[in-house]
Amino acid sequence: MSDNDFNDITVSTQALHDAFFALHHGLPRQGPGSDTTTRRLLSLAGPLPERPRVLDLGCGPGRSALLLAAEAGAEVTAVDLHEPFLAELREAAAARGLDGRVRTLRADMGALEELPDGSFDLVWAESSVFVLGFDRALAEWRRLLAPGGTLVLTECVWTAEHPAPEPRAFWEEHYPLRTVTANAAAAVAAGYHVLGTVPQPESDWDEYYGPLAQHADTADTSVPGMTEAVAGARAEIALRRAHGGDYGYTGFALRPTDPRWKAREETAADVPRVREINAAAFPTPEEAGLVDALRADEEAWLPGLSYVAEAPDGTVAGYALITRCHVDGVPAAALGPVAVAPAHQRTGAGQAVVRAVLDAARVRGERLVLVLGHSEYYPRFGFVRASAYGIKPAFEVPDEAMMALALDGSGPVTGGTITYPAAFGV
Repeated sequence: MSDNDFNDITVSTQALHDAFFALHHGLPRQGPGSDTTTRRLLSLAGPLPERPRVLDLGCGPGRSALLLAAEAGAEVTAVDLHEPFLAELREAAAARGLDGRVRTLRADMGALEELPDGSFDLVWAESSVFVLGFDRALAEWRRLLAPGGTLVLTECVWTAEHPAPEPRAFWEEHYPLRTVTANAAAAVAAGYHVLGTVPQPESDWDEYYGPLAQHADTADTSVPGMTEAVAGARAEIALRRAHGGDYGYTGFALRPTDPRWKAREETAADVPRVREINAAAFPTPEEAGLVDALRADEEAWLPGLSYVAEAPDGTVAGYALITRCHVDGVPAAALGPVAVAPAHQRTGAGQAVVRAVLDAARVRGERLVLVLGHSEYYPRFGFVRASAYGIKPAFEVPDEAMMALALDGSGPVTGGTITYPAAFGV
């Protein structure tokens, strides 16, 4: 290859790069999304400090950064490598009186050494994690979170069990996709709890592709690289229209596990201690007997969903169990009993073991978890009144005490009457 050939390739690559950004300049979003989805993801993050410190990575023109500053009262550090996007954001923030709440930083998302450890309550990345890759982002961004902080990101995933050859070929070339469950498993393996997931609706794609298509229609194709940039955009839009059921974006809200408590699947050696904890945590021995009866019920027992939390000294301090139940004949999962040794109550052991067993249920593909319990405790895990889904038990309980958690949000939840295993005696 001659020097002239090399220079031609360099110029062509730079021209395509410049044309791509010219085509995308002025778009309200640089990926599928909406203010509604941003708000839903924010709700999964749970309670935040009065003035949360937020890091928005790959912010683009800053639609999410502006919402987080305005509605969450956040101090936002917005990061992007493309200075024109940051300039758009600064102008928009000033116009809305938010320039004191939004600081821009031109930086690489994969090179954030200048940002101190533990300096953000919320790390946010909508439609940008592909730049690093899901697993690398989980590993590198965790250090930036303050204790109790949350990582929120959106990622493109397979939504069909058997995607068509065309989208499979496209994504294998550009960015290999996984399923929501596979990404959740990766997050858990990386030391996070999954607080919740949000499948993004088709309207989120329209908010991105609609304006992009208009730009493509009016682009000046005499500009070097623009013909190729427009062709790429149109091919991507056409693929989505033809195969939108095969893939989509999903939001993930993740929180690092509590380092004080090691939550894990129980072993045979734990059974006596689990019995002791249940006997001590409840006013009668019935709960301890219930767990033993459920272990003996092959139809009810779900291997891998009986969890303990270890105290720093290695002793078992907490317990949580999920077993099989049904809603009008459709398999569901029942959480309970949950118990913490009296000496460790109100220390976080219960939350750690409940989040861990819910993670395990999510990873094994369970879609719906039900719990009969304290109405002020379980909503922190995402549970809502089961009656909101048309679900009810076969016996009388206060409506607020019967709760449900849809783990993946990928489809409608079956309503009806709950049938518990025989061991529950109801």
